[in-house]
Amino acid sequence: MNQLKMKQKIEQFLLEDIGDRDITSQSVFPQEQQGTGVFIAKDSGVLSGVHIIAHTYQLLNSSIKVNIQKHDGESLEKGDEIATVTGQVSDLLTGERVILNLMQRMSGIATLTEQAVKTLGSERTKICDTRKTTPGLRMFEKYAVTCGGGFNHRFGLYDGIMIKDNHIAFCGSISKAVAKVKEGLGHMVKIEVETESSEQVQEAVQANVDVIMLDNQSPEEVKVLVDLIPKSIITEASGNITLENIHDYRDSGVDYISLGLLTHSVKSLDISFDVVYVN
Repeated sequence: MNQLKMKQKIEQFLLEDIGDRDITSQSVFPQEQQGTGVFIAKDSGVLSGVHIIAHTYQLLNSSIKVNIQKHDGESLEKGDEIATVTGQVSDLLTGERVILNLMQRMSGIATLTEQAVKTLGSERTKICDTRKTTPGLRMFEKYAVTCGGGFNHRFGLYDGIMIKDNHIAFCGSISKAVAKVKEGLGHMVKIEVETESSEQVQEAVQANVDVIMLDNQSPEEVKVLVDLIPKSIITEASGNITLENIHDYRDSGVDYISLGLLTHSVKSLDISFDVVYVN
């Protein structure tokens, strides 16, 4: 995750929450009052976003001490201490909610991703995410997918060509769309095409694309379509694949399965911030 962009995002989130000032914390606690708090897992899962604690408190008060006890990608059990922080009480409380909001959601995504990877149970087929992310949180959510053992698809419209059904419909055919792309772009940008039939798969193969997505296909259909595609072309399955049926795709032969549910249908992992000591 890009450190500069991450810090900029966290600063925006703090400004959104704090506004001019935290009137509650600053009214209740004198500036010099020190204390210690701990971030604790209230449920089992996979941790993601622990580095956000230090980055957030660094922006609020660089004198706050952060002791990390668990690391991203590690399993959490209920009651596990994730990190302990010591510093000015008002600042500890001011940053608490932004940290929890991010870390809870990211850990929920990491936990769900690990569940998907384990449920699929394949050494060949990899799980990846999609662009179905929360606006403003994409870099955090996609990082969380990697903490759970998944992989990232493209980050946005800027870093990979993906010719979907509407592109094909407006352009007239896969061949025409791919030809137009190759006219204007160099060899460093990969081209993926979404297909829905054997005819489209064969057309995409003839167009010499880099990745072929098999959209809304059953495990049996995926297996048949993969056999039409040379090994030099990466294959991806997507659409109507859930945790309930993903295991059925284990032996389909596809290289990647992309799951929008990893980021758009996730339950945040329960994490809390508890007071340990007040001076």
